[in-house]
Amino acid sequence: MAINFIEPNKDGSALRVGIVVARFNEWACNAMLEACLAQLKNLGVKEENITVVTVPGALEIPFALYQLYESTELEAMVAIGCVIRGETYHFELVANESSRGITDMIGAEAISIANCILTVENEEQAKARVVEKGTDAANVAVEMGNLKVRTDKLLGYGQAE
Repeated sequence: MAINFIEPNKDGSALRVGIVVARFNEWACNAMLEACLAQLKNLGVKEENITVVTVPGALEIPFALYQLYESTELEAMVAIGCVIRGETYHFELVANESSRGITDMIGAEAISIANCILTVENEEQAKARVVEKGTDAANVAVEMGNLKVRTDKLLGYGQAE
């Protein structure tokens, strides 16, 4: 029996991508969004196939992802936020719960979500990572979106009966 390998596909020309961006630590989130959009374009995703929604902060991202997913047809999604450690436990709460919400949605809805919620100790760490993180999120979104399309076809989803 031959092994069936599904190779990575970085061609985004047929994909629809939804992006949810937090406005808290807006400078960092905007930089990640710019890098993500530039890379999506480099990978062939058409502007008209990209939907961007903004929310107040990282904790609101999972809800907006779910609403966007339910109201549009998407192959991939990106969650963009930035959580910088402060003096209280709030950092852990926001970092953990936003990530949990995204992970829960991935499992429940079988949709790819590139988690681009940056969690750092200080602004310097954020500044050093925003472009790479946004670019990586686009790469993940396209590769995993194409995997979803491929596996949906293998499973017979979306085909007329």
